Amino acid sequence: MLVKTYGAAVHGIDAIIVTIEVSVDRGIGFTIVGLPDAAVRESNERIRTALKHNDYPFPRRNVVINMAPADIKKEGSAYDLPLAIGIMAADENLPSEMLDKYMIMGELSLDGSLLPIRGALPMAIEARRLGYKGFILPTANASEAAVVNNLEVYGVDNITQVIRFFKGEETLTPTMVNTREEFAKASEHYDFDFSEVKGQENVKRALEVACAGGHNVILIGSPGSGKSMLAKRLPSILPPLSLQEALETTKIHSVAGTLQRGATLMTCRPFRSPHHTISPVALVGGGTNPTPGEISLAHNGILFLDELPEFNRQVLEVMRQPLEDRRITISRAKYSIEYPASFMLVASMNPCPCGYYTHPTKRCICQPGQVQRYLNKISGPLLDRIDIQIEVQPVQFDDMSSTAPAESSSEIRRRVIAAREIQQERFKHDTGVHCNAQMNTRLIKKYAMPEAAGLARLKDAMERLSMSARAYDRILKVARTIADLAGSDTVLDAHIGEAIAYRNLDRSSWGQTFSIP
Repeated sequence: MLVKTYGAAVHGIDAIIVTIEVSVDRGIGFTIVGLPDAAVRESNERIRTALKHNDYPFPRRNVVINMAPADIKKEGSAYDLPLAIGIMAADENLPSEMLDKYMIMGELSLDGSLLPIRGALPMAIEARRLGYKGFILPTANASEAAVVNNLEVYGVDNITQVIRFFKGEETLTPTMVNTREEFAKASEHYDFDFSEVKGQENVKRALEVACAGGHNVILIGSPGSGKSMLAKRLPSILPPLSLQEALETTKIHSVAGTLQRGATLMTCRPFRSPHHTISPVALVGGGTNPTPGEISLAHNGILFLDELPEFNRQVLEVMRQPLEDRRITISRAKYSIEYPASFMLVASMNPCPCGYYTHPTKRCICQPGQVQRYLNKISGPLLDRIDIQIEVQPVQFDDMSSTAPAESSSEIRRRVIAAREIQQERFKHDTGVHCNAQMNTRLIKKYAMPEAAGLARLKDAMERLSMSARAYDRILKVARTIADLAGSDTVLDAHIGEAIAYRNLDRSSWGQTFSIP
């Protein structure tokens, strides 16, 4: 007998329907075709043992399985459950009338219990799009898939429940999640708050500007000056995720398998901090079994690179294109996958190998030329793509010992949200542009050109500091954000001056003291 069950394969962050055709006929054998990988081919033993353990017979006949479309590789053990149900139905031990109404996915353990799978959310979205009545999957993934409305999601713990469901002997209760209600009432709790930061007012202001416009930022300072401490508090002042951003972010983490058990929607912006020994593939994604990299896991959030010069130069250079395009395309001989990568890059570094080149009291012991060689580990094109370059000085004792309350993250966040709302209204007719950092040349000319005095100040600074054309665009974008924080429709001279001050770590001026007239 020939029957069909339906599962899904993840391609990028989207799912593709997989039709599993099972034929049980005379003879002896077990064959799977349709580009299955080793994990899929090994399902034979898992299915056989799981059925036997639950007192269901495995057919002693020839079993042939085709997984269509046959030109897409089927990877992983999540096909165990639909394969097992198809085999039971093809052997006439299970009614097949309802199988075409449900998508089925799940990994079997030898005792028949179901283990979690990856990519449940994009699979559920595809199941709803194609009009399936329901989606049967492990209980651990049910809340994640139930985020999709107009689809019955059934979480099951054991293959016996699924078999009894299709036989009409047991009723499964769908998992219900009110997406908008859950998202609206989700309280974002942060372990770190800017109220705990003493001093560093100029740095906190720079980080506020960065979050308000979605700008990349690098913090340069001596060891112990607070660079990592400040970076870890950035998520607490970023605007909350919109529902669409939350769905997209959750899809990426679902595919990567980084969602917590029983999670629904991600309501906090991701903060990723990979170690400096990370490989290029781990950073941008790909691999034998393609998975999202750190830049995609940081989508709609922050990618924090601590001790930037310690990263392999090749690793840093592969970020140049995603920083501009806000997506990464992984092209290999057998596949091409696109992952979103719209993240805010936050980096930190010491000013020199010994760490004390710009320290106000400690003496730098680096040899002549070492400071420049240290900075040369970061290429000029990558440094140009960082909008805000700010120096972090050690906190003075008076600031450190002060008992006066510092401004909290919630207060800063209100100003950031107000600035973002201005930008959303400004760019509502520009597809793919949501904040000032995403402006292209046309939008910069339209919204960010300063008045005459500001333009003259910018010209003078660029000539004296030997800035690039890309730095010119970055300054105008940052100035536009500063104007938004001030509630100004026009980019004024003062806004340009502050934006230029955030470029005082450019290559030609590093370590020098200068003033903006």
